[in-house]
Amino acid sequence: MNKSAPTPVYGLTNPTPSEQDQQPIARYGSVIELIPAKEQEYRKLHAEVWPEVQEAIKKANIQNYSIYVAQLGEKKYLFSYFEYTGSDAKKDFAKIADDPTTRDRWWPLTDACQQQLPDTPEGEQWLPLEMVMHVE
Repeated sequence: MNKSAPTPVYGLTNPTPSEQDQQPIARYGSVIELIPAKEQEYRKLHAEVWPEVQEAIKKANIQNYSIYVAQLGEKKYLFSYFEYTGSDAKKDFAKIADDPTTRDRWWPLTDACQQQLPDTPEGEQWLPLEMVMHVE
């Protein structure tokens, strides 16, 4: 998070991180830049995500996974959203990284279509987004 960013404000529709951790569903949003020359390839890959990759996502207790594209100025960005229903996100997300199809075949193709954004945490591909509102 940017050091000069405003302080988060929490309330009924934006619970604190500890309150979010107590919810049965954790929500994750993230963003990354889409490389213009690779956009069509990225779209084709995601038009028919491989069954093995879909299975790895499901086994990691992830549901309602969506990726959106938006043009902002001269650049395009990918925004992802998913819900996590497990009890150990770090362990479950590591399962995806351990899946040989995802790790050795899918990610090399999709990562080549993306440009990391500044301040993306070490070891992450996408920049996590801060939730400021959620309504059931």
